[in-house]
Amino acid sequence: MTQYPDETTIVWDRFTSDALADNPLGDPAIRRLPVLLPPNYDPQSPRRYPVLYGLSGYLSRGASLLNDAPWQLTLSERLDRLYADGMPHVIVVLPDCFTTFGGSQYRNSSATGRYEDYLVQELVPYIDSHYVTIAAPEGRGVFGKSSGGYGALVLGMRHPDVFGALACHSGDMAFELCYTPDFPKAANGINRAGGLKTWWQVFQDKTKKDGSDIGVISVVGMAACYSPDPTAPLGLQLPFDLETCELREDIWVQWHALDPITMVEQHTEALRNLRLLYLDCGNRDEYHLHFGARRFIRRLQELDITHEYQEFNDGHRSTYYRYDVSLPKLAAALSRAE
Repeated sequence: MTQYPDETTIVWDRFTSDALADNPLGDPAIRRLPVLLPPNYDPQSPRRYPVLYGLSGYLSRGASLLNDAPWQLTLSERLDRLYADGMPHVIVVLPDCFTTFGGSQYRNSSATGRYEDYLVQELVPYIDSHYVTIAAPEGRGVFGKSSGGYGALVLGMRHPDVFGALACHSGDMAFELCYTPDFPKAANGINRAGGLKTWWQVFQDKTKKDGSDIGVISVVGMAACYSPDPTAPLGLQLPFDLETCELREDIWVQWHALDPITMVEQHTEALRNLRLLYLDCGNRDEYHLHFGARRFIRRLQELDITHEYQEFNDGHRSTYYRYDVSLPKLAAALSRAE
């Protein structure tokens, strides 16, 4: 592994959240918060740094971007190489928005907790008050892959007063393509267990989860984010009938409203004013997300919204090398605010 004379410093901060206190799943309100400081970072210096918030995919935490793996660079190692190649220095924050259902989609939900508020209303002000940042949207960006890509795109659309640039890698969109293939598998798993509540109890009691478990929990996790209902089992409504697997149109319309392709029309000005709107996807994504990305890009073109899109010859997994493209673009777009 190449060593660089000046390297990224990883600070393992901790944050206690009011937004996550008393969340319905009993998930922790105190969470580790990895903060990656650039080489020669000096809190006493008058220099202010752009901040990038890195959002992990479903079934992972922000810290997973620091995991060591064969033939892969961790995010801190990748940043060291990018800095050596001339990328402007930034602070990178890796929030933990994991839930017992596997993820939060970075949304507020009565079934999981207030994860959008946690990130936007709590973590952003905390970072600005404890590190030397450019404390304005023109100095903040958000990026992520898969569910993290969804989170980056939606947060960028919904909070232009917070984020001024975003990068969405293989983000969840075109829900009828990326989610519905799992509905029959989820229905079978839940029915075999004798119902949703029974399945959930069995799942929680299992020491080792297997592939069939993941097929169900991914659907349950999405339902918790897209169709929460405090009066329903587990606090959520499934978007299909368990007996026939037919779509429940009243529930599916709730999911459809939260699809980024649907949301574009409501957030054209936010997207138009971004310093960088970058998206990419593999051209053989296993969840069919390349078709969703192409639809999203077509809507951007129709609305004359400036953007960058790249499609690469790959699938959905082991694609962190794509950060070699997006991170320098984000850093360059935001460093203009220094």
